[in-house]
Amino acid sequence: MPRRGNRVPTSGLGNNNQGTGGRELVVCLIISVVLFTIGVRTGESGPLGVVRGGFQTITAPVRLAGSAISMPFQGLGNIFSNLTADQATLSELQAENDELRTRNAELEEAEQTATRLQGLLNLQSTYDLQSTAAHIISGSSDSWSSTVTIDKGTSSGLSVGMPVTSSSGVIGQIVQCGATSSTVLLMTDESSSISAMVQSSRAQGMLDGSAAGEVRLDMIRTDQTVEVGDIVVTSGLGGVFPKGLPLGKVTSVEKNPGSMYYTIVVEPYAHMENAEEVLVITSLTDSQIATSEDVASADVQETSASAATTADTESAGSTTSDGTTSTTSSTTTTTGN
Repeated sequence: MPRRGNRVPTSGLGNNNQGTGGRELVVCLIISVVLFTIGVRTGESGPLGVVRGGFQTITAPVRLAGSAISMPFQGLGNIFSNLTADQATLSELQAENDELRTRNAELEEAEQTATRLQGLLNLQSTYDLQSTAAHIISGSSDSWSSTVTIDKGTSSGLSVGMPVTSSSGVIGQIVQCGATSSTVLLMTDESSSISAMVQSSRAQGMLDGSAAGEVRLDMIRTDQTVEVGDIVVTSGLGGVFPKGLPLGKVTSVEKNPGSMYYTIVVEPYAHMENAEEVLVITSLTDSQIATSEDVASADVQETSASAATTADTESAGSTTSDGTTSTTSSTTTTTGN
């Protein structure tokens, strides 16, 4: 038979351990409550406050050392965090910057176009022009002529001979006209010739181009008044260009010895490198054509020029008392019989 008196029960040991753990927990709670109550009542000057202060003083170096060691790692963490954020937003910022740059260019282009068109409208209104707007689509294709091509032709009511002007001044005249495009001969071309006059003195002449691209005001006699800075406008003679349109400004006036005409250089107001839109003048009103007084004044100037030429010719030769005729324009002499 087994000896029951030697068996040790295990259930009682487990109960004792559980009881001991429970009592420790209760004791800790009681101590915590007591210490909390004492700390609240006595404050920082009480025994608990003194103990807490001493503990903080003792552990301060340890805490400072820990902070110093962990600070670089915190900084690196922030740097990596920022780099990650920058990389994530870089594409978005770049796209936004590109969009703003494109938008700014569009707005600037629109503003410049509006300024040019407003200049054409002002010119049209100021001179009461019957006109059609067109765009310059190309320049001359060879080096022997100065022309531009515009994007309108006979289908828009245009025809050969019509004057063309930019917002700055006259640029030329249509010389070829297709259905949807036209060729404009510029005033700088050597075959271009426009009836013009000096605005201040009303001296009338012809504004001619040249092979070198220089524009000259010809047929202005030396007994007329022309000065550097004078404005040259269309005279309206011939019924092609409206009277009074700006052509350019006098930059040089030379009076050559023995010549009855000035050599006058004019700087055109219109420069084709800056022109994109133009007005084609389709018809003239009565007020835009030279008056009878203008025609009479031009006739007087021409008559005076012819008379001066005749006088110069007659004075070039003289007859001596012995019947010998001398000609200053020649090195030979003829003796009568």
